[in-house]
Amino acid sequence: MVHGVTYMTNEEFLRISYFVKSRYGIDMDRKKEIIDGRLKNYIAAQGFDSYSAYMNAVEKDITGGLERELVNILTTNHTFFMREFEHFDFLKQVVLPELRKKEERRKDLCIWCGAASTGQEPYMLAMLLKEFFGLEHGLWDTKVLATDISTEVLQQAVAGRYDREQIECLPDTWKRRFLRSIDNGMRYEITQEIKDEVLFRQFNLMDAFPFKRKMHVVFLRNVMIYFDKETKGQLIQKVYDVMEPGGYLFVGRTETIDRNNTPFRMVQPSIFRK
Repeated sequence: MVHGVTYMTNEEFLRISYFVKSRYGIDMDRKKEIIDGRLKNYIAAQGFDSYSAYMNAVEKDITGGLERELVNILTTNHTFFMREFEHFDFLKQVVLPELRKKEERRKDLCIWCGAASTGQEPYMLAMLLKEFFGLEHGLWDTKVLATDISTEVLQQAVAGRYDREQIECLPDTWKRRFLRSIDNGMRYEITQEIKDEVLFRQFNLMDAFPFKRKMHVVFLRNVMIYFDKETKGQLIQKVYDVMEPGGYLFVGRTETIDRNNTPFRMVQPSIFRK
């Protein structure tokens, strides 16, 4: 016994890994230690004496609350401002000038951040769009759709509050314009002007995509590491289908897309185009 919970049996591990893969596409087939390490103390605190008892409760919970909590615990949400900044630079130098010309009449851009985590990425996109369009920004609809599977990180994202260390790498002009000091300068909050530019929603990438309009830009960075090859291929096809012709897909720099099995054309490593 450890903290009142018996060690995870192989049968229990397979049950949990199958559950999250069948519902969310998350592949944890070789991550028994991670599942055990992240869940053990939590399920003991909830009063369960085994993983089987816990999973029985998860599957019977008609509110879905226990299932949401399970996903929150098992999905790592590590992100930071300026992560892989080369993507934002490419967006500013190449993509946005193209889109400004292409959509000059409609003045309507559809941008989706599919792994929003605690909000740094979509907020950076909103800041970049504000800066790029300048005085014209009010004439354009550039709201960023930001989704994540975890309700827990989305709550943090909506609050938009970050420690001073977390925002240090942002350009000084952005810090002055888009953040306000709270807690005597120990923390900072995203201004309402930028919060209003991001629409946060909980969404499972395995579900059917509900978008009514085609996307010009999709950021799907550092999320496919959780998926096996088949699931990743299906997801990439779904993303392709909801994008505008010529639209850009950004994935994490450590992630790969099978170039022989994708309709996307690679622009450069981790940047693809429909």
